Amino acid sequence: MDKKSRKQLINEYKNRKPEMGIISIKNNSTKERFLDISKSIQADLNSHRFKLKANWHPNHRIQVIWNEHSEADFEFSVIKELEYEDSTVDYTEKLEAILMECLEADHYASRLNKE
Repeated sequence: MDKKSRKQLINEYKNRKPEMGIISIKNNSTKERFLDISKSIQADLNSHRFKLKANWHPNHRIQVIWNEHSEADFEFSVIKELEYEDSTVDYTEKLEAILMECLEADHYASRLNKE
């Protein structure tokens, strides 16, 4: 790869605008839904799926359900996507507020990453 192409790819990566929002992992048998904020939706969904398959997800409850049911019984989705302009701004507080609204609206839902 020449220097110009490399520099262009690096610049595109730095200026990318990842999808941010609220992600959901739902078990269709138990109806339990686990919600969390995401600053990079695809990366976070892939990360959770990998951890569940490897049997080392930090949320014990979802890991137990995963082990009892098949992967096909789970639904990975985006509940709400955050519209934003500036990718250098930290949107954590706004995402947390949206997450709280989603948790209050769904009595089957709980927070995926408990802190």
